[in-house]
Formats: sequence, C-alpha cells, structure tokens
Amino acid sequence: MADYSAYQRGPGHAFYPQHAQTHLPSRNLPNRVRSPITSGRIPFSNSDTPSPSRSPGAQSPQQFGMFNQAHGHGSQAHNVMMNGGNSHQRYTTQMNLGKPFQHNPSHQHHGTYHQHQEHGTGAHGNQFNHQHNVSSGGISSVQPHFGQNHMQNGTPGSVHSGLNKPVSEHWAEQMKLAQTAREMTQSHSHARNHPSVNKNVIAGTNNGGQKESDKEERNRPAGQLQDGRENHVWTILDFGGQNLKTLTSTLFQYGFLTKLYLNCNKLSALPAGVGKLRNLSHLDVSLNELRTLPPEIGMLVNLKQLLAFDNNISYLPPELGSLFQLEILGIDGNPIPSEHKEIIMEEHGTSKLIEHFRETAPGPEAPMERDIIQLDEVGPEQETVSALSYNILCDKYCTPSQYGYTASGALDWEHRRETILAELRDRNADILCLQEIDLESYNDFFRPALAHNDYKGMFWQKTRARTMADKDAKLVDGCAVFYKNSKYVLLDKQVIDFTNIAINRPDMKGEHDIFNRVMPRDDIAVIAFLENRATGTRLIVGNVHVFWNPAFTDVKMVQVAILLESITKFANKWAKMPACTDKVLYRYANGDDEDENQEDNTKAPGPSMEYADGTQIPLLLCGDFNSTPTSGIYDFISNGSISHEHEDLGSRKYGNLTKDGISHPFSLKSSYSPIGELKFTNYTPNFTGVLDYIWYSTNTLQVVELLGDIDSEYLKRVPGFPNYHFPSDHVALFAKYAVKGRKEKRAIVEPDFGPGRDRDRDRQR
Repeated sequence: MADYSAYQRGPGHAFYPQHAQTHLPSRNLPNRVRSPITSGRIPFSNSDTPSPSRSPGAQSPQQFGMFNQAHGHGSQAHNVMMNGGNSHQRYTTQMNLGKPFQHNPSHQHHGTYHQHQEHGTGAHGNQFNHQHNVSSGGISSVQPHFGQNHMQNGTPGSVHSGLNKPVSEHWAEQMKLAQTAREMTQSHSHARNHPSVNKNVIAGTNNGGQKESDKEERNRPAGQLQDGRENHVWTILDFGGQNLKTLTSTLFQYGFLTKLYLNCNKLSALPAGVGKLRNLSHLDVSLNELRTLPPEIGMLVNLKQLLAFDNNISYLPPELGSLFQLEILGIDGNPIPSEHKEIIMEEHGTSKLIEHFRETAPGPEAPMERDIIQLDEVGPEQETVSALSYNILCDKYCTPSQYGYTASGALDWEHRRETILAELRDRNADILCLQEIDLESYNDFFRPALAHNDYKGMFWQKTRARTMADKDAKLVDGCAVFYKNSKYVLLDKQVIDFTNIAINRPDMKGEHDIFNRVMPRDDIAVIAFLENRATGTRLIVGNVHVFWNPAFTDVKMVQVAILLESITKFANKWAKMPACTDKVLYRYANGDDEDENQEDNTKAPGPSMEYADGTQIPLLLCGDFNSTPTSGIYDFISNGSISHEHEDLGSRKYGNLTKDGISHPFSLKSSYSPIGELKFTNYTPNFTGVLDYIWYSTNTLQVVELLGDIDSEYLKRVPGFPNYHFPSDHVALFAKYAVKGRKEKRAIVEPDFGPGRDRDRDRQR
C-alpha cells in the first residue's frame, strides 16, 4: 500500500497517488539536472545553438535532434546529451528532480539498459505497468510518444503551417503554453511542479492566488460553491503521463475538482461524463490521441484554460460557445478547420472563436414536453382552480455579461417575450402570477396580448420607481397578477410595501437593523381578492418577489413575516365583506358580438360564500421567494411559526418578531411537496435549485395536478438558462387544485319522546 503520509495536503493542493515502491539498493540522484556548470563545459561558438538547459527555438533544426527521452508512457525524461539521432524525434527537459516526490525509487538505472515494471495499487490497479528503455550514452531505440503520422513540417498538426500572418500576442502566448505542455511529459509533472510541493510554500495556502470576490448574482444565492468544494482538502488531480487509454466513470463524480490534468496519455476519446465536472477552471488533455471533443464540454462554463495540444482533433463542437470565461483554447498541433485556425490566431483569438461558436451554433434539440403529474381524480362537477407562477426575467437584467453562455438571439427581449406568452397561453391557468415584469412590458405587451385570452390583470412596481423620471420608471420591474375574467370577479386588490410597513411599525421604531438592512430594499407583494362568478367561492391570491441576497436571510424573513401578517389582516377584513351583487359577465349588445350564434356556456351567478374568519377563505401564495427548501422561510410558511432564535434571524433586532418569534394562522403547504419539490426552479451554471413556490391552504384546497421537471437528457448539454427554449433563468410552476366543500354546522335536534317526557321533567323539578 502506498504511503501518502509524507505529503500533508491543504485546501487547493494537488493530489496524485504514488506507485508502490520496490525496495532496491539506494542510489543518490545528482542535485543538478542540467549540463555541467564547471569550466570543463565546451563553449558554443554559435549563440543560437541550443544547449541541454535551454529549449531550442520553434524553427531550430536541432529541435528534434538533441535528445531522445521518451519511454513507454512518455513520463520520466532522462537528460542525456546525444551526439546524433533521428532528426524527427522530439525532446523534453527533466524538471525539478531535486524536489520531493520527483522520482520513484524503483526507477533504478544500471549500465546502458534496464527494464522494470511498476506494480500499481489502489485506484491505479495494474493498468500503469510500463517499460523504460533508456540509453545512457547513445541513441535510444525507443519510439517517441508520437509517431511520424503526427508530424507535419516538423510540428504536429500545427495550425500555423502555411499561414503567413503576423503572430498575435494571443497566439504567442498559446505557443508558449504549447512548448511547456511538450516539456511536461513526466509522470504527474503538474503535481511535481505545484507550489504546494515547494518547501518555500506553506501547506494550506490557496496556491498563492487570491480568491475572486463574490459577484452579485441576480435573484439567486451568490457565491455558493456547488458540491461543497471548499470542504475538500484537494481540488486538483493530476493523471498526466500515466499511459492511460481509458478513464473510469468514478472520476466524473468528483464535482469539486477545479483542475484536472490528463496530459501525455493515450486517450482516444474524452468521455461525455466530463460535463459533470462543472467547477473545473483548468483542463489539460494535451499529448493524447483525441480526434474530437465531446459536446458535453460546453457544460464547463467556468473553464479558464482548455489545453488540447498535439492531438488529432479535426472537429470542434459548437457547444464550445458556452465557455464564455475561456481565456486560452490550446489547439496547436491539431488538424482543425482552416476557418477556425484563422480566428484563433487573431488577437483575442480564443474569445473570438468562442463567440463565433456561440452565435452560429444551432443549439440543442428541443426538449420533450414537461410531464403533467396527476395526483388525484377530479369529478366533472368538482370546482377547481389552477395557478401558474413564473419569474420571467426582466429585460433590464438579461445582459450578455450576466448570461455570457447564451447566444445574443436568445437574450433578445422580442424573442423571449413571445416565448413567454406562448407558454402562458398554452398552460391556460385560471391565475397567472408573474415576477420581474416591468411597467412597459405590462402595459404595451402582456396586458393587451393576454386580454385576447380572457385575462384581466393588476400590476405594481418596486418602490424605487416613485423617485424616477417616467422614461426610467417604466423599466422598473414588479409583480403582476392576471385572472380569467369569465370565471372570476375582482373584489379587492392591495400592494404590500415591506419597507414602508416595517419602518412604521411601533415595535420596530428605533431599531437600527430596520433602517440599515430592511429599509434600503424596495421589494413588494401584490394581493388580490377574487370571487368565482358561478359558485360564489372566494379566493385570496398573493404574488411576491423576496429580496435575493443570501447574506440577508433576516431581511427575507422579515419580508415574508410582514407579508403573511398583512394577508391575515386583509383576510379577516374580507371575511366580513358583504355578498357581491354584480357578477354578471358583460355581454355584447346590438349585434356587436362577432359571433351572435355562439352558445353561451356561462353559468348563472351563484350566491357569495360566507366565511367565519380569514383562514376559511382559500389562499394561493405564489412567488420567487429566493429561499431553498432548507431555509427558515420554508419552515416558517409550512409550519406556521418560527423561533425568535432561528439562525436566519441571527442576532438582529426587529421588534416583536425577534422578541416573541414569528407566526401566522394559515395551514399552508408547498404545492410540489407531494413529489418532494421540483429538481430546480432556477437553472444557471453557478446555482441550480428551488427558489420558487406556490403555497396553498390545505384546509380549503387539495392539489390534484402538477407540471413536472425539465427533460433530464436535454439538460446534459445545456449549462444554464435562458436559451432559445427557456426564455428565463427560472422555470414556470403550474398546479391545479380541487376546492374542498364547506362543512356546514347543523343545529342539534333533540328527539321527541311524546307528552310523558314533559311530565318527567316536571317531577324532577
């Protein structure tokens, strides 16, 4: 069993397994690995003649004639001066032999020739057995890592062969990296040269780099690290120079990896599973036998470097267009199409090629329709109500900088709004609750368009619009509620201004946290009070967009507490509202109806329902709560109360909310809880999870139908929304409910036992 105890790992360190070591007579390796520095060295008269310690120029005739160091898997390079040899054999320099873990002790060299077998252990098994055939003073008989079929004019598949353009700074940097890749042919060469192996670097540092500051993400938890990679002591894996021909699927379960080195192997294909390693920033597959890259490579949107030097890649998948953060695409030494060569050799060539793919790619095939999940049967006479909740992604927020992985055509508002409208019409819900809809879009597009589908609506903006000029205010988003006009009549509507309510509460006056944390937020909620024209059943509909920042869980909790407190107040008021007497639907008269012979299926208006208190009125609460199912908000809404010591409130002070705790009187449940919630309602490369909900009152409604998850096969090649098929980074939620019948209290009727009963009562008196 290999002993790894000598290498103490810290966060961000590279991990590479060592082969089992056979105990052979010890041999001290020299401290230097280059040519002698004594006066005995023969001077070179020509300054351009390469030396063993200096790499020859790209056009040097000695580039492939000085050394022959390859063996088996091309990993352990032995720096020996040659006096001749095959002019087409490449060389590499041995690096850092004096560092720890530089050479396996089983690599003992005696005389002019030796052969040995390494016995792999652990994850390696026996697949890394190889031979060393090294000449100590002459020309090696070993074939180089790449045969003559890789060579074109002295450079393997060079993309600059035959092109006479001036070398750009970007291309010069790529050639420098290519040269480095051709020298890194040792086993685990990247790990050996990692700063954590240097004794001058203290274990536990982040490799000498600074962590990027968390960028604000629109309406989603920012800076969350998926797969908990901060909790891993190593996030870098080096399988370089291992003679690998295939990769185990287990490797692609390590979603916490940030760097993966697979260079200098014999891989003929890169498995599609690589798309699961979505935290990778560096991927090196240079010096292999790859013919193409898998389309799933487009899932790795966090990549900064993708190095694939010296392969046989002749086709680049258009999915590369998703890699908007890619700085270097290393493809020198590959026979890629000439049009791609010309682009990447320009200044900023990588970003231009990625943009080319992104804007010209056909995109993924359309996904299968989302399933309709039937939870219960509904009779023909059963009263039902359906609701749809959708954060449609305001045009102002939908920018290329925020969604760099998406083609500009898919971000275009003209395209997105038509796609959104098509889905709203297709779902045909009784109630529509939209978040992130701006005033201009509501007035000029959605309200008139949905009017053709029997919808009426109401809309309020976020409070910042009050301080803006009209031309700026019309772009401020808010919340809208639409309802089927032929089915419901609007009895009342209200807007909940969280900040205004909070600062005017008597118990919160003077609290610094209210002014510093709650007051700067301009989020709002909309509440509608409806009545079914035919049955008289009344319905409360809430639509909210809660503050997004995960560092402000206390603010989110206060906003939701104020929301349910306000709904409670209005519900008790509405329970006493008198019956509605004007519920007859407007009809055309005097021949104005376009189809006078159309059959009128509208039922005659029924009497208004009466309710003892607000909790008896059916309630639907929709919205983007920006909170996951493990949050305090989820617990609070579903359980009805939460302790004043809850961690989401922290040590903040919000009057009675943090003195007595928070509670509400409703019996609420998430509509998707019967199936354990959707897999996600927000889908982006940096966050995938559930943030949106439709809550319903369980004492008055029963969920009978749900809209299911997105096609999982489709998602394997889609790194995030929006795209041409999904116009927002959120997905629509849809649920259908059966309205439970009222249990009327019956008067207790005493049995009549005749005249004898009265006589018995008189005697008892």
